[in-house]
Amino acid sequence: MSKNLLYKLLAVVMLASLVLSACGASGSGDTGGDKKLVGISMPTKTSTRWISDGESMVKSFQDLGYDTDLQFADNDIPNQIAQIENMVTKGADVLVIAAIDGSTLSDVLGKAKEAGVLVVAYDRLISKTENVDYYATFDNFGVGVIQGTQLLNGLGLTPGEAAPAGVGPFNVELFGGSPDDTNAFYFYDGAMSVIQPFIDSGTIVIPSGQMGMDVVGTLRWDGAVAQSRMENILSANYTDKRVDAVLAPYDGLSRGIIAALRGVGYGTADQPWPVITGQDAEVASVKAMIAGEQTYTVFKDTRELAAQTAKMVDQALKGETVDVNDTKTYDNGVKVVPSYLLTPYSVDINNYEKLLIDSGYIKAEDLK
Repeated sequence: MSKNLLYKLLAVVMLASLVLSACGASGSGDTGGDKKLVGISMPTKTSTRWISDGESMVKSFQDLGYDTDLQFADNDIPNQIAQIENMVTKGADVLVIAAIDGSTLSDVLGKAKEAGVLVVAYDRLISKTENVDYYATFDNFGVGVIQGTQLLNGLGLTPGEAAPAGVGPFNVELFGGSPDDTNAFYFYDGAMSVIQPFIDSGTIVIPSGQMGMDVVGTLRWDGAVAQSRMENILSANYTDKRVDAVLAPYDGLSRGIIAALRGVGYGTADQPWPVITGQDAEVASVKAMIAGEQTYTVFKDTRELAAQTAKMVDQALKGETVDVNDTKTYDNGVKVVPSYLLTPYSVDINNYEKLLIDSGYIKAEDLK
């Protein structure tokens, strides 16, 4: 074999080796050099909705060609901070955060900003920092309006209209969400915007006297805390009267409230269930609705929220105009965060099949 032919063969082998090596690098999936990494920080797995949010976001981002790092923080603030720090250290290009306490992330997001990381607050506003770029959520004040309207409708009342003659007064108790979650205040304020006129007119009374988020808030959205508080309210104020309705902003709280009511005899022919609201359309609460225990919930399609979040991130990273529809509402104490608000839906026994089952959000067999 001539030297020229040998050199040519060696050159072909070397070129083939380089091509194969390049193909291996770009086709290696999670470690692809061109893929950007999205860190997804969810607060807990104790609520099925957050599991659904996380899974939906992973799918939405991966469908757009991004790698993902999904972490759940077990409702532990230091744990969430450590997980976010680790995401930044690993080179995340984007952080999508549903904060346990939105006021605790200023330092870690300062580090993220220094690293050039895009930050999106997911469903819960991140406060007290300028280092949050966008906010994707539902119309949270609107959620509260829905819940307040549900409670009124369940009592035969209509927002904005005087109570019919001879209707009421009704005994109502109020529950709020976690005081460290900004959404809880929007839910409560939205609900009270339609309920308060009936309190002022005497059509609705609050026998416990407990009103205001500083009193009715439920830390970490804990159903056991709601159950204990409801038990105390019942023993102190309802020995000679019945509860007509309970404003509950989340299904997990609703189930705790139902347990307290069941413990003193509600759910019988002699003592029917009061009107009870909720939120998130969790399977256990939809079952409670079918059983006649919980009256309402609010459906927020987390699949849509995940897809919208991924869309906003993709637009931002490509330098395109980011899709937002609210630039006035969500002031985090440092800046007004550009936001996208999705539509929530009222759910009851009459429409749960259409909204939840027909849409594929819940499987019919899961409700059996």
